[in-house]
Amino acid sequence: VELKATGTAHFFNFLLNSSDYRILLKDEDHDRMYVGSKDYVLSLDLHDINRDLRARVDAFSSAPQGECGNFIRLIQPWNRTHLYVCGTGAYNPICAFVNRGRKAQVRGGRDPRLESGKGKCSYDPKVDTVSALINEELYAGVYIDFMGTDAAIFRTMGKQTAMRTDQYNSRWLNDPAFVRAQLIPDSSERNDDKLYFFFREKSADAPLSPGVYSRIGRICLNDDGGHCCLVNKWSTFLKARLVCSVPGPDGIETHFDELQDVFIQQTQDTKNPVIYAVFSASGSVFKGSAVCVYSMADIRMVFNGPFAHKEGPNYQWMPYTGKMPYPRPGTVSNPPASSELCPNTDSLSTGDVCATVPRGDLHPIHEVDQGLP
Repeated sequence: VELKATGTAHFFNFLLNSSDYRILLKDEDHDRMYVGSKDYVLSLDLHDINRDLRARVDAFSSAPQGECGNFIRLIQPWNRTHLYVCGTGAYNPICAFVNRGRKAQVRGGRDPRLESGKGKCSYDPKVDTVSALINEELYAGVYIDFMGTDAAIFRTMGKQTAMRTDQYNSRWLNDPAFVRAQLIPDSSERNDDKLYFFFREKSADAPLSPGVYSRIGRICLNDDGGHCCLVNKWSTFLKARLVCSVPGPDGIETHFDELQDVFIQQTQDTKNPVIYAVFSASGSVFKGSAVCVYSMADIRMVFNGPFAHKEGPNYQWMPYTGKMPYPRPGTVSNPPASSELCPNTDSLSTGDVCATVPRGDLHPIHEVDQGLP
């Protein structure tokens, strides 16, 4: 309301029967902005979003009412001529390659290239999906079942092995709400690339901790899984807590624990973007919202630092002092790789990590603290 009162913002309602505009993809090469809605993909002119406003073309087969429509939840660039688009498909997720049209809406439906969207897009339109399409491989933070109980960080398509987080294991993911997925390189060597996931999840330590934690997790792109309990599962997945609070002694009880959105500001150094995160707090005592800023140097320090370990559900988190498995948790043993985090070695099966350090009970000991509130 306050923003509208300034006269600097205007409501956009291209479709009279829908206000569900969630997915945005800006294509500066084509001067377009693609917007996902219910049953439609909108292709808007960046210089004049009202141009061709009357052109309306169905994007996938639609259903008439309520949640039983095709809510577009994934739009990723495939190449210079096509987008890869996925929708909820009336609780039957579907995906298709969509031509980058110049009309106000680009057609994507009734196409023989329609394919299943399971593992790519959530069934429920109220559940957000985050994704990154890298080298023709789709990485998604998604709920992959109809009931919305099986959350996963999933890799599909492409030539590498299909991969996911451990199924129904709350120590890996505990009822997460995915917010953002972002590729951030560690060096000029592509085998060092890491994919970061920003999400919030239920705390496994409640009632001794806040009910929700904000997290940053990451995987190595060249992760092909492990052996033993890690077959077709990420062997490099780690997560840490994102902390946002009022600095100083007066801010001890002012944690903003619920991550809502993330903005990645690119810099001249592609390895070190600035991370802006929006948080909220909705407790009975303390309520509010805040924006906190994080540096990649601090984030890498946490993931490269010591670990905390928990012996069991009734134990406290303690510094891990045991023998560190090799390769280190969060690294891969698949050559080639050059960084400390993805060492070039196959001398030890990543399955040994299962026996030595319980997966999910070992986390970076430090939390990622904000640089600015």
